[in-house]
Amino acid sequence: MFKAPIFAALAAVFLPFAAGHATANEAVSHFTLENGMDVVVVEDHRAPVVQQMVWYRAGSADEPKGASGVAHFLEHLLFKATDKMESGEFSATVAANGGRDNAFTSYDYTAYFQRVAADRLELMMRMESDRMRNIRLTPDNIRTERDVILEERNQRTENNPSALLNEQMNAAQYLNHRYGVPIIGWKHEMQTLDLDDALSFYETYYSPNNAILVVSGDVEPEEVRVLAEKYYGVIPANPDLPERLRTEEPPQNAERRLVFRDPRVAQPYVSRSYLAPERDPGAQEKAAALTILAEILGGGTTSFLAEKMQFDTQVATYTAAYYRGSSLDDTTFNFIVVPAEGVTLQQAEDALDAALADFTETGVDAEQLDRIKLQIRASQIYARDDADSVANRYGQALAMGMTVQDVQDWPNVLEAVTAQDIMQAAGEVLDRRASVTGWLMKAEAAQ
Repeated sequence: MFKAPIFAALAAVFLPFAAGHATANEAVSHFTLENGMDVVVVEDHRAPVVQQMVWYRAGSADEPKGASGVAHFLEHLLFKATDKMESGEFSATVAANGGRDNAFTSYDYTAYFQRVAADRLELMMRMESDRMRNIRLTPDNIRTERDVILEERNQRTENNPSALLNEQMNAAQYLNHRYGVPIIGWKHEMQTLDLDDALSFYETYYSPNNAILVVSGDVEPEEVRVLAEKYYGVIPANPDLPERLRTEEPPQNAERRLVFRDPRVAQPYVSRSYLAPERDPGAQEKAAALTILAEILGGGTTSFLAEKMQFDTQVATYTAAYYRGSSLDDTTFNFIVVPAEGVTLQQAEDALDAALADFTETGVDAEQLDRIKLQIRASQIYARDDADSVANRYGQALAMGMTVQDVQDWPNVLEAVTAQDIMQAAGEVLDRRASVTGWLMKAEAAQ
């Protein structure tokens, strides 16, 4: 399945990272196997449990045209048989050992994880490394699992007007990039996915030099290194791993609008997205400013939009702003407004525009900025108690091309954000020419 390996000239290098004051209590080590596989170990000896995660730098945005959904399809298929395990045996073994396992697919990565007692780590590595190279698929697997993902699309997307609106908005937001294609896939393309599609994606991207192993919990770095070399280090690298090239968005100079009507809509609302820069390795400042901007504008009942639209004018019952910075390429900055009883979608949208214009004039409230930074620091401290959250933080970042140091610098980058940084980021991103505005409404309620 894999061709002869081309090993790196250097042996595995063990690189411990000292934690700064903002990342106290996080003992993180990072090393790279000779076959190119990155390994991150986050020690936490407070409980005798461990989480293993394997992240592949391949997601739905890496799929070939015409095969949308194949990354997620393959994620499902990896729970089928390998040369050493029968179909379903992987998860059954995890459960029999008192653990839990699952997987997920995003635009830029696919990740697999198991959470078990610490003394079961070697068993997890043996099984996970097996399916990295020894997947065994049959036509029956393809047929049955294709039906499963199609039913998943029916339940999560086709039966959900909000999901259908989001899908259409993404397609309108991205003129040239694969982020405009849904992660689960377009239904008509999912229906044609076959064995060749799955194996081609597997053989291209599922290799150690395209993977990151993250182990968090009650472990010692040297123990993990020995086990990783034993089970993952013997897997040959893929010398033909393609460079991760993506199509770029052209300049966006015309706002787009769409209306999604559906008789199942219980609560109409306005949604708007703006094209926004992602969080980049070694240059996280703009993403940090946008992260805090989202909290200021729509991070709860004390946010700027809530005060203006829910309490002062009472034109909305709910407002929110969010920014998805963990992305390999340009991402989005988003707003949601649910109008109050008797308020039309047009009035709600006008109120959003008025509130944003008001924010541009008044700027950032210093007390609110200090309060948000304090809340962010607290949430980061609490997150260290969750092995899932810790492993996700490092795995996701490295899958985006960032480093362990970037992850550990992030709290300090957030802390250093100024009001001027926030207003500059707002001025650059909140540009209607790079926006999509969507209305979700009942089919019979045309306005």
